[in-house]
Parts: sequence; structure tokens; C-alpha cells
Amino acid sequence: MAQKPKPKKAFALRLDPALHDAVERLASRELRSVNAEIEVLIREALARRGIEVSMSKTPRRGRPPKED
Repeated sequence: MAQKPKPKKAFALRLDPALHDAVERLASRELRSVNAEIEVLIREALARRGIEVSMSKTPRRGRPPKED
């Protein structure tokens, strides 16, 4: 039986306003949300330290496929 994907974890993150502004500008250039950009930056930092984190399965969006 397939496991259901876990929902994303939510938590409060306090950032220096200048740091948040820089991340916001970068996210805008990359066409991402600030949240998605922070996730990318954390994954890149972990990879540089030799820690690879695979992407979790996310639920499919849209209509479910037709069953015959």
C-alpha cells in the first residue's frame, strides 16, 4: 500500500529585515515564492555539506485520472 505524503511542516522563522529583503529579491528573480527560495537555499547549503535530501512526494494536483 502506498504511503500518503506528509504535509509540509510549518514553523515561525525570524529573519533580519535586510536578509528577508535579499531573499525576496532573489526569489523574485528566480520566479519563486520567498518560502520556496528559502527551501532551495537550505537544500543547497546542506548539499555543500554533503547531506543530500531527496524531494518528498507531493500530492498530485488537479483532477484524478479516469478509471476504466
